[in-house]
Amino acid sequence: MKVVSIAILRSESAVDPIPLCMACDLSSYGFFQRQGVKEMLTFFSKTFTKRTEPGQRQSIAHESYVVHCYVRSDGLAGSVTTDAEYPARVAFVLLTQILDEFVTTSGDSWKSMPTSLDSTVFPPMEDYLVKYQDPASADKVTKIQNDLDETTQILHKTIDSVLERGVKLDSLVEKSDDLSRQSKMFYKQAKKTNSCCVIS
Repeated sequence: MKVVSIAILRSESAVDPIPLCMACDLSSYGFFQRQGVKEMLTFFSKTFTKRTEPGQRQSIAHESYVVHCYVRSDGLAGSVTTDAEYPARVAFVLLTQILDEFVTTSGDSWKSMPTSLDSTVFPPMEDYLVKYQDPASADKVTKIQNDLDETTQILHKTIDSVLERGVKLDSLVEKSDDLSRQSKMFYKQAKKTNSCCVIS
């Protein structure tokens, strides 16, 4: 599971969305491929954000990647590009948090920010990109779900081992029943034998 890019855009109804800032993790691509990949990520962010209504969230799959878009009612938008395995819920939590922090940091100045990606600096984006690479550690609900899944697996293993021991216990119980019968028979035989040889 991997987050490839996070973008914050200004979405206006009449024009294409304007990228305000972007962070990418292109370490899995070759050096000469990185610029082309970054341009494609910017294109996907703009294209899919334009097709997302204000107040709406949507995820669009393209090949082995998914672009998660969220456009707030005030026109501020965000997109997160992940691989196909990344949980959509965590991606939307990331978008909500980063857009809220962006508005808290910049106020309403984002409505008039320059249109060049290089001119807008938002340092927490890189932090979010690193933090959300592991969705379980970044999102409490996902972490709890993973813990529950792990506990369920442990319980299943424990039940299986108890059942396995149960089979062994059953055979021991059978053997102990046999011993009890044999003990009873021995006791009766011993009693009969001793009764014939009683000295008075």
